[in-house]
Amino acid sequence: MTNPAATARLAGRREWTAFTVLVLPLLLVSMDVSVLYFAIPAITEQLDPSATQQLWIFDSYAFALSGLLITMGSLGDRIGRRKLLLIGATAFGLASIGAGYATSAEMLIACRVLLGIGGATLMPSTLALVRNLFQDDKQRGKAIAIWSGAMTGGIALGSVLSGVMLNHFYWGSVFLINVPAMLLLLILVPVLVPEFKDPAPGRFDLLSVPLSMAAVLPVVYGLKEIAAEGFEPLYLGCLLAGLVFGYVFVRRQRTRDDAMVSRALFRGRGFGAGVGLNTIAAFAMMGSAYFTTQYLQSVLGMGTLEAALWSLAPSVVIGAAAPVSAALAQKTERAYVIAGGFVLAAAGFALVGMVGTDSLWLLLTGAGVLASGIVTIMSLVSDMALASAPAEKAGSAASLLETGQEFGGALGMAVLGSLGTAVYRGDLADSEPAVRETLGGAVATAHQLGGAAGEQVLALAREAFVHGMQYAAWGATALLLAAAVLATALMRGVEAPATPTAERAPAAGDGAQEPTYT
Repeated sequence: MTNPAATARLAGRREWTAFTVLVLPLLLVSMDVSVLYFAIPAITEQLDPSATQQLWIFDSYAFALSGLLITMGSLGDRIGRRKLLLIGATAFGLASIGAGYATSAEMLIACRVLLGIGGATLMPSTLALVRNLFQDDKQRGKAIAIWSGAMTGGIALGSVLSGVMLNHFYWGSVFLINVPAMLLLLILVPVLVPEFKDPAPGRFDLLSVPLSMAAVLPVVYGLKEIAAEGFEPLYLGCLLAGLVFGYVFVRRQRTRDDAMVSRALFRGRGFGAGVGLNTIAAFAMMGSAYFTTQYLQSVLGMGTLEAALWSLAPSVVIGAAAPVSAALAQKTERAYVIAGGFVLAAAGFALVGMVGTDSLWLLLTGAGVLASGIVTIMSLVSDMALASAPAEKAGSAASLLETGQEFGGALGMAVLGSLGTAVYRGDLADSEPAVRETLGGAVATAHQLGGAAGEQVLALAREAFVHGMQYAAWGATALLLAAAVLATALMRGVEAPATPTAERAPAAGDGAQEPTYT
């Protein structure tokens, strides 16, 4: 008797070319998270936003993206992932034009919201299509490893690309660069990428859309603000409200036949565990980034572009980590490779925990080791989670993985940032409020004072910040080592189902209808 998994159709040149096309929107969506880092001074000069508007120019994109991921993943399963990808690419391109030629802060915020909506369609669609394009376990694992590396590298690349563009063009160019890429996507996707969708999706549960947004947005907002401002009652209230709406949303999904999040996703042991472990990995990744960027700029005194260029150095090892982890997973139990990724990430944080006030190379080494571990984890747990989910629900599965990453990233900045801030303020308890509040405030105060007094304030503040970073790093090290044990327990023995289900419609130019696999 033939094993269906063993006879899965191998992807050829057409599928790998289609995959290359799908990586393009992923890069752009992840780059747009950080692309404004250098553009904000020019935007401030041209559009004169208020302090609140400036914050929303930054945050509206991430809020729209995180709030709609679950909705768009479910919608793609119903109307077709390729169709949703094309709709999202059109919206992303048009919103990029609007943002590039914005004449007011309000217009730019609105366009950033539209960019987030477009991004929410692109991210789950690309990952779900990867799940459907590659039926062979080995090929799918390699593709998802590349996908994970591209997503991680895109965030770092965005700030550098922004700096390069602004050295030669006006601030709107950081958005307009998206337009030719989206046009290329609209031309190539109909030719190269076949359509996939759920053959029996059921009704679309409209009420779950606002419920999912009410569950996600307050939590993400509360965590981001806690990381920046501390544990204020308003932000804690947002967390509580989000958790209440989350409870209502989960109850609705568990009791309805036409649930937005199918219960079939959680029948396999690998999916729920994969989402949880992916969330922990995002916690570590964004928690590390919170300290690294401040260290480069405020402790070592680098300019923004110089700091962004140095922050790219760890990305060099990311490119090797993803394919190596995929190869190891083919030769040994994946749970052990995932656990090894957590141990590697913990080692990276341990190196960060030994950083002093003048330890550039130790910081970059720690960040590189950490990034290698995180990419190993994300690529393998994403592959295992998607493989354990029914293929017709791949869009919903991808959106839940990515929503977990959004939660994990916000939580990492909030928890580790708060821990580091508490140590920082404790060390500077006798200093004036502006110095004690943040390292940025201390730098500004030191520049105002000037001379020996300014140098003394700056030295004390930098030592206090590094002390707080060390405590946060050791706390994260302990968490990641515990996660390694958890990964071994949860993922050991988890395999992809032997009979994946998928519906494939022919791509333009295909000679015949592909069969349905059951």
